[in-house]
Amino acid sequence: MGLREKAAAARSRNGHGRDAGLEAARDAFYRGDIARKMVAFIKEQGGLLSAEDLANYHSPVGPAESRRFGDLEVFTCGAWCQGPVLLQTLALLEGTDLKGLGQNSANYVHHLTEALKLAFADREAYYTDPATGSVPLPTLISSEYAAERRKMIDPNKAYPEMPPPGELGGMNARLKPSAPNPFPEPDTSYVCAADRWGNLFSATPSDGSYGSPVVPGIGFIPSSRGSQSRPDPKHPAGVAPGKRPRLTPNPALAIKGGDQFMPFGTPGGDVQSQAMLQVLLNVFVHGQDVQSAIETPRFASYSYPSSFAPYDYYPGQLNIEGRFPEEVISDLARRGHKIERWPEWIWLAGAVCAILSDKKRGVMEAGADPRRAAYALGW
Repeated sequence: MGLREKAAAARSRNGHGRDAGLEAARDAFYRGDIARKMVAFIKEQGGLLSAEDLANYHSPVGPAESRRFGDLEVFTCGAWCQGPVLLQTLALLEGTDLKGLGQNSANYVHHLTEALKLAFADREAYYTDPATGSVPLPTLISSEYAAERRKMIDPNKAYPEMPPPGELGGMNARLKPSAPNPFPEPDTSYVCAADRWGNLFSATPSDGSYGSPVVPGIGFIPSSRGSQSRPDPKHPAGVAPGKRPRLTPNPALAIKGGDQFMPFGTPGGDVQSQAMLQVLLNVFVHGQDVQSAIETPRFASYSYPSSFAPYDYYPGQLNIEGRFPEEVISDLARRGHKIERWPEWIWLAGAVCAILSDKKRGVMEAGADPRRAAYALGW
């Protein structure tokens, strides 16, 4: 099995230090017997992976992206994933009296949904692997750009489809609505940690476990994230040699002043940024404790192409958990949202986990989402 081979390789470097052991384990995976078995299997299945691809691969370490939202500073991963969607949406909500709209009122849900649509439109048009293309991210998350885009939000009417992107030279594709898909996209996991010394960890670390076959003799699957590369090479997320897919996993961290720190994130494909936004606002705008912020009913727009093949698109669709009052749902439908009702609790709405480390109070709050198997633990 692959893990045993890596462990054996690491033990072969005993006495040479931890770094040498880790490098030996890495070589076993990318250059040794594990690599050879993976390449042979992929070729048998008609795939394109080569020994050179594995041998030359290195995971890049890049800086986080960030922006301020009131007295918060929010950090996400870059535009090789959908992380900046959260930052763009916060920019679009700048100056809005969110508390005055009323938490989870029809006005509130409508306004957040329309802002999210604008951010997803720019994700579709601009987000790409920064190592192979240019992303105008400083503009996309700027207050000036958001002020122009915000003019497209009609408080009384839902945009009927994905809005056009901002005029920065991005791709503006013609999209056709998709038929219902009974098989939701494969999914991932999320984990965060905080310790008494102030160290924080936020990660969305895994692939789906059932979207690829198990490699014989190794015991694990090759990543299925290639399904998030578009077959059209002209698309910003189009497939190309050495180019990363535009991924959905996007862990985040929020800091308020110098004494409140919150790592947070969720599985959930394209719903990740939407669920994270709602929990973030529940904590820092509406004053909920972390667990209550996570359990509050959620909604999600699908008015953009999915990140996963076959890239389903449902213009104007708004899914909403059944715990919302009927009058809110009816009001949203009146404004033109194509309502799809979820059950009262559903895993498709994300499974947010978060820790609020409050140094001023000397307290840590943790929350785990009952929508899936999740747990918060402290000691």
